[in-house]
Amino acid sequence: MPRPHPPEFRQRAVELARLREKPIAQIAEDLGISDSCLRGWMARADVDEGRKAGLSTDEREELVELRRELRVTKTENEILKRAAAYFARENVLPK
Repeated sequence: MPRPHPPEFRQRAVELARLREKPIAQIAEDLGISDSCLRGWMARADVDEGRKAGLSTDEREELVELRRELRVTKTENEILKRAAAYFARENVLPK
């Protein structure tokens, strides 16, 4: 997998593509990236800037973090339920 390009590079590439001085395919080739990559960056920038509807990069990162926290919380809850059931059984049986 190629190493990711820095955000500044992505931002400048999107700015160049929006100027429409050259076709997007030519700009992408000049920058050494694929046409679809540049189009994806442009679409992501449009969402982040509010030009298009969708989840911004910050919202997407927050969603990932919240899903991770929910998964951990559900796991912890399941462990606590099993522990409670185990200790409840232990106290019911005569010794």
